[in-house]
Amino acid sequence: MSALQLTQVSKSYGRGATQVHALHEVDLTVEPGELVAVMGPSGSGKTTLLTIAGSLEDPSSGTVTVGGMPLSALSRDGRAAMRRRAIGYVFQDFNLLAGLTAAENVSLPLELDGMDARKARGPALAALERLGLAERADHFPDDLSGGERQRVAIARAVVGERRLLLADEPSGALDSVNGEAVMRLVRETCQGGVAGVVVTHDAQLASWADRVIFLRDGRVVDQTAPAVGPDSLLGADPAR
Repeated sequence: MSALQLTQVSKSYGRGATQVHALHEVDLTVEPGELVAVMGPSGSGKTTLLTIAGSLEDPSSGTVTVGGMPLSALSRDGRAAMRRRAIGYVFQDFNLLAGLTAAENVSLPLELDGMDARKARGPALAALERLGLAERADHFPDDLSGGERQRVAIARAVVGERRLLLADEPSGALDSVNGEAVMRLVRETCQGGVAGVVVTHDAQLASWADRVIFLRDGRVVDQTAPAVGPDSLLGADPAR
């Protein structure tokens, strides 16, 4: 069973002369354990694809299936429950709650799904430690740098039993060292059976993917597997 399947998905905004076609009959299937990168110029529909895949937006036409369940068959509450339990998100603007500490932000999805706060803290701290943020667990977002806030958002996305990870430029606010740590975590998460879709402008980030999808003007124009693996790129000597 595919973790994510988009079939002939289109999305338009507005009407008449002002109508904008963000996606045109996009087909995409992502299997458990597979990491797919989506690349393309600004305005190509990358972020729209991601929000539709995660049920944050409805397509104008076509079908979206997550874990074998058509999203159109779910109620609003059913979609919210699926997002809490099955889908992890990383947004460009972090979307952290300012009144919660880093650990509390990460544990929130587990608590919303019924886990006791004390039990949820353990997995949250483990996720933060893997991203080098163990000492910042009890700090609030306003006390963290942009890169630290991004890593907290990523920890929140991978905590718990997620089947689908959706990330919009997850290393955009990070330096090369922390960016590598983030992508290693995303890759390890996928190797454990989670399906991942990463939107990026960064070819080096895309090199971690099993497959790269290219969008232009809302259409899939090409797809390929990267020729060079991530370890060789990140380990390359820039002086050579």
